[in-house]
Amino acid sequence: MKAPLLGIFVFRRQRPRRGGCKFSTLSSSSSSSSSEASSASSISMLNCDWHFIKHLLPTLTPTTISETITPLNLPPPLSFSISLVFLSRFSSPHPPLRLVRSFLSSSSLSSSLIFHHLLQTRRLLNVHSTLCFDFLIRGFCLNLKPRHAFTCFNLMKSHSFLPTVETCNHLLSVFLRFNSTRLAWVLYADMFRLRIQSNAHTFNIMINVLCKESKFKRAEGFLGLMQSAGFNPGVVTYNTIINGYCSKGKIHRARNILAHMKLRGIHPDSYSYTPIINALCKHDRLDDALSFFDNMLDAGLPPTAMMYNALIAGFCNRGDLDNALLKRDEMVERGIVPTLSTYNILIHQLFMEGKDDDSDALIMEMSEKGMQPDAITYNTLINGYCQSGNAKKAFELYDDMLTKGIRPTTVTYTSLIYVLGKSKRMKEAADLFEKITKEGVMPDRVMFNTLINGHCANGNVELAFSILRDMNARNVCPDEVTYNTLMHGLCREHKVKEARKLLEEMKQRGIAPDHISYNTLIKGYSSRGDLKDAFKVRDEMCDNGFNPTILTYNALIQGLSKHKQSGLAEDLVNEMVAKGIKPDDTTYISLIDSIGDNENAAENSKA
Repeated sequence: MKAPLLGIFVFRRQRPRRGGCKFSTLSSSSSSSSSEASSASSISMLNCDWHFIKHLLPTLTPTTISETITPLNLPPPLSFSISLVFLSRFSSPHPPLRLVRSFLSSSSLSSSLIFHHLLQTRRLLNVHSTLCFDFLIRGFCLNLKPRHAFTCFNLMKSHSFLPTVETCNHLLSVFLRFNSTRLAWVLYADMFRLRIQSNAHTFNIMINVLCKESKFKRAEGFLGLMQSAGFNPGVVTYNTIINGYCSKGKIHRARNILAHMKLRGIHPDSYSYTPIINALCKHDRLDDALSFFDNMLDAGLPPTAMMYNALIAGFCNRGDLDNALLKRDEMVERGIVPTLSTYNILIHQLFMEGKDDDSDALIMEMSEKGMQPDAITYNTLINGYCQSGNAKKAFELYDDMLTKGIRPTTVTYTSLIYVLGKSKRMKEAADLFEKITKEGVMPDRVMFNTLINGHCANGNVELAFSILRDMNARNVCPDEVTYNTLMHGLCREHKVKEARKLLEEMKQRGIAPDHISYNTLIKGYSSRGDLKDAFKVRDEMCDNGFNPTILTYNALIQGLSKHKQSGLAEDLVNEMVAKGIKPDDTTYISLIDSIGDNENAAENSKA
């Protein structure tokens, strides 16, 4: 039965009916507008052959649809529309979703035109189901194109087609993922007006939306709304609120929700505890996190890799690598496989402690377990080698990254620019910056600051200012780090007046100077012997709420000592001690040099 039908279908494509009706073809290289016009006209030209396709409808399966449609060499939009309408008849959503995602990945047609093709195809095939539109919307959502998905949703509304609640949930989820909470509420209101009944998943998504907006009281209020709609909030619902509170640092409220769910007879799972443990570690409450972790184990719940990663990161943040590694060992003993994040956390800490060889051993261990480094791993390694000044190794890793098809990020390039500046290779740093910006990489503030610092450190203050101008031209706002770096560069060249002007420019641009800004100027004035101006800046610093630091006192003491005012220098030492600031080696060396200079001067005067 199938073979003759297929033969007739192909034959009728090759030999048109009387009256000149035939299939039209489209060139894939046509412009978008001509392609759309031709595609639309091809549907009307096919009117006389649609009954053959209708005959095929009851006989086809997902496999034979492809076998039947592909040999016809139809225009892609038409082939897609026919296939999707057919596939929408079957119970499994996977074949139509695979088709939609594949087509959308390669098509440049607008969402409205694709919708139009489906509308025409459905009408000509006399298919009443509107599921093909649902699958189109879900495909756009899965391909992370929420605006296109919402366009199709509105087109469904305009034709009085009702999408399923599952389709609406797909849209709500993708809006949530893109932080488009306003659109999520617009869609939710549409669902209410169209009488599309929410399910438990809908309520969970909207509770998540409220948590994203930090509207936690309303989120908890949604629990009652959910119950009135006939859905009992479950562990997933409560976990959503717990996670929302933890993401905003409201750990106490999260723990209250955990206690509340227990009172309602809802048993927490491991994912109820994970965000709380993670938040405690992030807020430097490792001891509380460990205690909470033990309570969870006592309750008989299994730990997760995410929990262990949080605890390992907590130990690393304390500089306690030994206990971090012990937690990793405990993780393995419990049968939990370390993840890429586990290794990334440990590798970062090893570099922080200067244990480059140990980090190489971890990379080897990852490789033996069949685990491939990701962009974060490479960035951690590259940054580690850059910080230690090993440009050769850093660029080898960068080349390896490119070979493996892993796209470098701004973090990668910032690290490389840093090490080139540190190695006095600013020409190469500037060339790299120019190359990547031409390739479409958008430099951020940190990258600009790194480049400015490199130029200043290498005595190229004028080039540093040209980078500031480029920064302004690209609408990347400088910050106090930008200005502090430039001020430091100017002071090194004894251009303290220009540095002072930069401080005023900072204020005019709404960038508040910090203690580094003031200390830089104080050191600049002191080095030149302009001690009156140095003390004026110190007073201004205090007036703006910054207490003098060890750097402030050392700069002033060095200036006084250098210009033979050891008495005043000693007074400052006494002042800093009285304020609880302990003198360091620099303080004492300045005083000793001052005393030595005074003794030499006294001996010379006697002679």
